[in-house]
Amino acid sequence: MVFITEPTGYIKTALSELQGSWGNLRNAVVDNFGFPGSDKLLFHIDEAMSWESVRNLKAMKSTFILIQNIALQTETPEEVTEWIEDVRDSLDATFEAIADGEAE
Repeated sequence: MVFITEPTGYIKTALSELQGSWGNLRNAVVDNFGFPGSDKLLFHIDEAMSWESVRNLKAMKSTFILIQNIALQTETPEEVTEWIEDVRDSLDATFEAIADGEAE
């Protein structure tokens, strides 16, 4: 009988970076919760991290633009703003990886 073993190393991909960026943004909003619009941001971040958005990155990008607009219109803590920029960079890198055939 053959046992399948768990790999000891993982290749970092654009998608895993994107997942990490969303998680860090979510944590920053939770850590700073209570600022104007924080409830809206948290709702839309969860929407962007949902299975439906992960399967449809164009929908994720639309949700991200909404998140970015909410943050621009409120007094968003600097930490949250920095993670929004990180998500934008990761999202751009993911679309580039897809265009280059490195991710599907």
